[in-house]
Amino acid sequence: METTNAPGFGPPLHTHPETEVFRVLGGRYLYEVDGRRFYAETGDVITVPGGMPHAFVNVTDAPARQLILIMPGLDVVAFFSGLRDLTKDGKVDVAALNAYGKTWGSKFLGPPLTP
Repeated sequence: METTNAPGFGPPLHTHPETEVFRVLGGRYLYEVDGRRFYAETGDVITVPGGMPHAFVNVTDAPARQLILIMPGLDVVAFFSGLRDLTKDGKVDVAALNAYGKTWGSKFLGPPLTP
């Protein structure tokens, strides 16, 4: 899937069984993968093995884009629609996210990264 992330946007720190491969198509991100923080820019590729804690945030003042491969695949429309409904007010309720995540094998560990 291709995503566009607003400045300062990123998911909460989380884990899930699927491996993710991120290719930054435009912009700059701060990633945290298994406790290690680093920046990724246009053209960079980041692989996050299944089960590894991770998060990212757009650290630019403009929208940034990524191509994200999820393996094995899952119904990303259903997953992200439900996630959007839980986070649409901009607040992160870790308990509510974890209740939702159980259905998908995901666990939310903390708030989103701050740039």
